[in-house]
Amino acid sequence: MWGFLGTEIHPGGIRLLVDPPQLPLARTVLRRSPDFSKGGFSWVLVDAEHGLINDSHYYDLTNAVAHEGASPIIRVPWPEEWMIKRALDAGAHGIMTPMCHSAEDAKKVVSYCKYPPVGVRGYGPMYTAHSFPGVSPAEYDAKTHAEVLVVVQIESRPGVENVEEIAKVEGLDVLFIGPFDLAKQMRITRGGEEHEAAIQRVLDAAKSNGKKAAIFCTDGNDALRRSQQGFDMVSIITDIGVFGDAMLAELEKAKGNAKVEEKREGY
Repeated sequence: MWGFLGTEIHPGGIRLLVDPPQLPLARTVLRRSPDFSKGGFSWVLVDAEHGLINDSHYYDLTNAVAHEGASPIIRVPWPEEWMIKRALDAGAHGIMTPMCHSAEDAKKVVSYCKYPPVGVRGYGPMYTAHSFPGVSPAEYDAKTHAEVLVVVQIESRPGVENVEEIAKVEGLDVLFIGPFDLAKQMRITRGGEEHEAAIQRVLDAAKSNGKKAAIFCTDGNDALRRSQQGFDMVSIITDIGVFGDAMLAELEKAKGNAKVEEKREGY
């Protein structure tokens, strides 16, 4: 299923925030990466919630990512039916929605992602096949509909308090934690005992109900730690994080200064 769901999941995720430069960047990174089955990147998040990306960019980005062997997942700005429909019709392999607070929220997202009789998604698959190599437009329904990845983010106190019921929602595939928002929305310290307890509760709820658990990470070290904790799907870093760190590191080398390894504190 395009690399991100299965018995084994490789923890390789890129998060794209800025467009249009990310079209060639996504192709370059994925082409240099091993195939996901050999430990390379398996998915790319096209972030239309916080990033400088809108739905006019979706088609080209999903095309670029999918044809380099990874799965494009679009995080829409809000769990609105029309936003989800446009992202899926542009060729997204999966949808991520922010701020899921209840099981009812999750049920609506699932419904918006699925055609009748399962859901209420409007029918418009004419532009989707470009991001599914080997699948013709006529085959889109039969070969991809059941495999559209439905991801909701647990990043609030109500989301954590209701997470066991959220995790029971049929058709939901992944519970994804936004740790920064989770700490801010709960008014607690990120990385503190209460924050980590909330993260563990979401992880446990996902596992207990046959769902995948995912989380945003600050860097590769953080991603490794979360993978070892039991998370199935982790983002490694953002494009902006890579640019900033790499440029400054090379600048320090050029100035003759030793590069200081510091723990990343943000995305």
